[in-house]
Amino acid sequence: MKKLICIVMAAVVAAVSVACGSQPQSGKKLVLSEVTHSIFYAPQYVAINEGYFAEEGLEIELVNAGGADKVMTSVLTGAADIGLAGAEACVYVYLQGKEDYPKVFAQLTRCDGSFLVGREKVESFDWQSLRGSTILPGRKGGMPYMTLLYALNKNGLEVGKDVFFNDTIQFNAMTGAFLSGEGDYVTVFEPSATDIEMQEKGFILASVGEAGGEVPYTTYFAKQGYDADTLQKFTNAIAKGQQFVAEKSPAEIAAAIAPSFPETDLAVIEKVVQNYKEIGAFSHTPVMEEAAFDRIIDIVKNAGEIHPDADVPFEAIIDNSYAEAAKQ
Repeated sequence: MKKLICIVMAAVVAAVSVACGSQPQSGKKLVLSEVTHSIFYAPQYVAINEGYFAEEGLEIELVNAGGADKVMTSVLTGAADIGLAGAEACVYVYLQGKEDYPKVFAQLTRCDGSFLVGREKVESFDWQSLRGSTILPGRKGGMPYMTLLYALNKNGLEVGKDVFFNDTIQFNAMTGAFLSGEGDYVTVFEPSATDIEMQEKGFILASVGEAGGEVPYTTYFAKQGYDADTLQKFTNAIAKGQQFVAEKSPAEIAAAIAPSFPETDLAVIEKVVQNYKEIGAFSHTPVMEEAAFDRIIDIVKNAGEIHPDADVPFEAIIDNSYAEAAKQ
């Protein structure tokens, strides 16, 4: 099994504090380490900017870790109180046999958030049209890579035989590489996918998340034994943010999260939110379904990142008690 976790951090990640709109910040401060800073996590930024955390007596300090491994490291070392990354991060630590592995207590997104972008506009996309092409899939072992691999396999395509991966390009450099001529297709998150379309340098063809199916793609986790009252308050705020996103229009959501993305045009934020709402990317509740968890285990096993016979019980990784209480 490929090790995801490095206990000693190579560098201290710069902290980025996000203000809670006009709400006064007071109460207990929590350091929240997010895998990246993305519109994909809209309910979280709604909870911050609409003051839902402040209502619970919490102040959130966001740290953009830049990777699930770094998020997990920050939680394990105590540099962060709560981590935001895929549930597989907790699975890897669990399978290492660590007794104090973190557990997931809330789910934020329910599918892969990346989109397949091609150079030509296609009215009716068929996965079989990818035969013989080269795709830029991201880092081997990363969830975007593994979910794309799973989606291709579901559609009868074998990497290295029917389609080819160029996984030598770093995640943050993939858009630039595609725009400069590398590969026939690329998988990118928003707003990069929309940016490419707006430049007329490529076209969104398919949602990898829709093709891969529902999974606990982005989740919150903390060390076992972390203060239960704080976790409940945190989950309450996230649940309110999820309800807001479920009920409001893309324009209203964009306006709410705009303070968290000051360098992104409001029209782009709205378009990105619309794209994510259309594929059902945002969880409407922090409760995780066991079937979705089982699928993410299948995806990781399919990619060869854990042994096919590895036993990963749902209850060992997931604690739904806070999410169940928050949705009442």
